[in-house]
Amino acid sequence: MLVLGIETSCDETAAAVVSDEGERIRANLVLSQLAEHQPHGGVVPEIAARAHLDHLDGLIARALAAAGISFADLDGVAATGGPGLIGGVIVGVTEAKAIALARRLPFIAVNHLEGHALTVRLVADIGFPYLLLLVSGGHCQLLIVEGIGRYRRLGTTIDDAAGECFDKGAKLLGLDYPGGPAIERAAAAGDATRIILPRPMKGRPGCDFSFSGLKTALRQAVAERASGDGRLAPKDTADLAAALQAAIGDSLIDRTANAVALFRARHPAGNSLVVAGGVAANAALRRRLGDLAQRHGLDFIAPPPALCTDNGAMIAWAGLERLRLGLTDGLDFAPRPRWPLDPDAAPAIGAGVKA
Repeated sequence: MLVLGIETSCDETAAAVVSDEGERIRANLVLSQLAEHQPHGGVVPEIAARAHLDHLDGLIARALAAAGISFADLDGVAATGGPGLIGGVIVGVTEAKAIALARRLPFIAVNHLEGHALTVRLVADIGFPYLLLLVSGGHCQLLIVEGIGRYRRLGTTIDDAAGECFDKGAKLLGLDYPGGPAIERAAAAGDATRIILPRPMKGRPGCDFSFSGLKTALRQAVAERASGDGRLAPKDTADLAAALQAAIGDSLIDRTANAVALFRARHPAGNSLVVAGGVAANAALRRRLGDLAQRHGLDFIAPPPALCTDNGAMIAWAGLERLRLGLTDGLDFAPRPRWPLDPDAAPAIGAGVKA
């Protein structure tokens, strides 16, 4: 079975071909829009949608060529149907529908979060259930993955996501965009203990997250140390980056530890902790999650960093998993800016929650 996957939910235009046998990833191409968005210090939705329009056709053609196949060899076409920046999602869904209609192929609308949630099954032999920390620029959730389309949310952010905190933190420190890798590089030369930042929600019951107060505390710490022209000394920049990375990590580890207890209570035989999403590429966080899993007798599995950030392979694989179960969508599917994995989860208390 061969499935084409299209990902256009944010600022990467991506196309991939995956198979359910042999070498699973036949092609996985990602066109970054970093140069277009970097001057703005963040993603501009209109710029992102126009870039998807400009490049998606060519990227799909290149992915098929790299896989050594044509449209006639495909068994289905999948595209991110949400959640995400709606202009970009519309571009990808419309393209996938057109291919499906012209080639008489099944169309699968994939929840972007499900793409992240199932990526681990593309690269590792892991069964259900498993505990998932999904952490990225727009999302921060703890979920029990019980099967395809079966997700139980244990916690989510009540305000901002961890990845957004990295991005805004980098901007405050005068570092490059995207913020996660920039903070990680700067933190390598810093002392995380010299400047203490708060650990939001740490020690509280439950599994919800909060990062808005941490951003405020960082802004105050920067203001206290900046010179007259607003610049920081290199040592202060490195130490603040290290302090921010440690604070985010402490919060994530604390909430995940609570989730492990809930996971074990519901699924005593469950034995895997998985991390996914763009922030999962952070090496320090992966080490700490590995240590946490070991302490609790769990296997820790993280996809390769290239498959943690947005990519077409995760969408193609989720589409393939759904196609095998006969879970396809009609051409009347409407792109969704919000699409919770667990529709029965109670709303988080707070504003700005992304589902």
